Amino acid sequence: MARYQIPPDPRKSPSSAHHNPSPTPWIPLVLGILVTVIGLLLGGILVNAFLFRPPLDAGPIAPTIIVLTAPPTVTATATPAVATPTPIPTFTPVPTPNVAVPPETITPGFYARVVNTDGLGVTVRGGPSISNLPLTVAPEGDVLLVLDGPVEGNGFLWWQVRLEDGTEGWVAGDFLTPAPAPSP
Repeated sequence: MARYQIPPDPRKSPSSAHHNPSPTPWIPLVLGILVTVIGLLLGGILVNAFLFRPPLDAGPIAPTIIVLTAPPTVTATATPAVATPTPIPTFTPVPTPNVAVPPETITPGFYARVVNTDGLGVTVRGGPSISNLPLTVAPEGDVLLVLDGPVEGNGFLWWQVRLEDGTEGWVAGDFLTPAPAPSP
């Protein structure tokens, strides 16, 4: 049967007991010190030479004379003939229509009267369709200012109108007829 043996301690080996440490490298050490001392001496000499030298004598400074000259003159040339510009057209105002006399058909810019509602009035809507929300009811006989139209929708021709109180909306044309402007 094998027996356990304790391995030898490498610190106490027979070869390390007689081993001499390596010798100090004297030659590189001395050369390094010598180069360092020479470098410091040369640096000191250069610093002394540049810092403690007398300033240069520039001598008397002569003033600088600046002579100003005028730019060369431009020679005159003939102005080329330019065509006469086209005159700007003047604004001719469009004559204001006479709203006191109604046209034969409903026309934007003129007035229309609410009719054919059997006294119920016409619904003023938010857009040119019966699916738009009703805003108000204009009573039969009221005179409305026609702003825009006609726009077709749901089988009707719709007209944008403004009521006397300033409400604007859309009315089916079947319930309007041309009318003169209301008296103030």
